Amino acid sequence: MRPNRSITISLPEDMAELVQKKVASGEFADESEVIAEGLRYLADHDAGIESWLRDEVVPALRAHDADPSRGRTIEETRKELEDYMRTKDRRSIGA
Repeated sequence: MRPNRSITISLPEDMAELVQKKVASGEFADESEVIAEGLRYLADHDAGIESWLRDEVVPALRAHDADPSRGRTIEETRKELEDYMRTKDRRSIGA
């Protein structure tokens, strides 16, 4: 188990009430566990964004830089997205 370090924080009233509700429900043993879980979630979220940037955005940017002719205009992208959403909506109606 990692050693704990005590810090003092201030939360907006609604967040403080949420922390208290989580403890009162028995979901967490104390306020520190609620905050720690929230920070773990934030760290996971940040790691996901870093991974997406590294694994998808950077390679796409490099591919575009290598061959700009493969790029699309915003109008082309918007039409492709609209077509995709229209097809997706039709599939969900029949589902």
